[in-house]
Amino acid sequence: MTDTSVVPSSDETREALYAALDRWVDAHFDEQTRMLQALVRVPTDTPPGNNAPHAERTAQLLADFGMKAEMVAIPPEVCKAHGLQSITNLIVRRPYGAGGPVIALNAHGDVVPPGEGWTHDPYGGEIEDGKLYGRAAAVSKCDFTTYTFAVRALESLGAPLKGGVELHFTYDEEFGGELGPGWLLEHGLTRPDLEIAAGFSYQVVNAHNGCLQLEVTVHGVMAHAAIAHSGVDALQGAVAILNALYALNALYRKVQSQVAGIDHPYLNVGLIEGGTNTNVVPGKVVLKLDRRMIPEEDPAAVEAELRRAIEQAAATIPGITVDVRRMLLARALKPIPGFERLATPLQRHAQTLFGEPIPVIGTPLYTDVRLYAERGIPAVIYGAGPRTVRESNAKRADEHIVLEDLRRATQVVARTLFDLLR
Repeated sequence: MTDTSVVPSSDETREALYAALDRWVDAHFDEQTRMLQALVRVPTDTPPGNNAPHAERTAQLLADFGMKAEMVAIPPEVCKAHGLQSITNLIVRRPYGAGGPVIALNAHGDVVPPGEGWTHDPYGGEIEDGKLYGRAAAVSKCDFTTYTFAVRALESLGAPLKGGVELHFTYDEEFGGELGPGWLLEHGLTRPDLEIAAGFSYQVVNAHNGCLQLEVTVHGVMAHAAIAHSGVDALQGAVAILNALYALNALYRKVQSQVAGIDHPYLNVGLIEGGTNTNVVPGKVVLKLDRRMIPEEDPAAVEAELRRAIEQAAATIPGITVDVRRMLLARALKPIPGFERLATPLQRHAQTLFGEPIPVIGTPLYTDVRLYAERGIPAVIYGAGPRTVRESNAKRADEHIVLEDLRRATQVVARTLFDLLR
């Protein structure tokens, strides 16, 4: 007799397994949502940067899923030197069979303080109209759950896998990442082959801006306002410096990056402090500035130009001296060979599940991803969230994540892991 049974093709088998991953995420999504609520309810405001309690709570939640987290505590004196109270980073290692890549999934738990204007409790994890509200709900505690549940979905298949996954949940992104992923990599605690970092659902990001932050202290001589001529007005010196910096900013707008999604360099003076009273000539003014660098720029040249402009402007006011201190240097992320291994399946699955084109582009933000790429590890940014930072209200009142984005992004990551580890 002739065997007329139909043997599924490899494509049909793969599609069936994708569907099984999707169903698992759907069936466990209430559980995933509860995990995110629990994470939002433990504050991680930075400053002050007391983040160890959140790591401990995260480790407890992971243990409930049978996932043991290695707790990497940063020495207290190191935290203090960086202006932070406590950091404990987490690594969860999920080894599979030999022969495949080790893929790191990194999200950060530290976040800026909530500020004013909230209509929802910033630590409540409240759900309204399909959105979960809270500080870090979108950036990036949501991706603690995206990556955790993507791995759980992958392992639910019981399929043979090669390589492994590591969850890196870290707590120093707001201050530059050196005590987060930077610490794990520098101390040889991890060396993945590929890396995906927290991001949004409607684009795969393969490049981002760099960031240079400087503290500029302008020194004059205090004096009574009635005899102002006996002093040197530090604020007048600061104004000259500000005018020089904003003149540079106008020039930056004429420089265009060739990376899609990234526009031009720019400079922001975000904090000004100085003076002692209204009737006293200010003897000291402090400026803190943030200079975003497009991938084509050389950070050393950018810093040298800024220092030169500051010193020349200060010299126009007799008696003014100035100190310039670098607070942060985060280099740009540039696409490195091998990023396509991640970007291609992420893009394909996101287009299927979100039903629209998903570009591979750059972003004007800077992130911890660069710390992996600087060590030759191909990396991209992809996670749960809207099309833009502004839509999520990240770093603003009423930050939130659309739960449908969270669900589908988890499915995208689960499918991508399956492709890479088969």
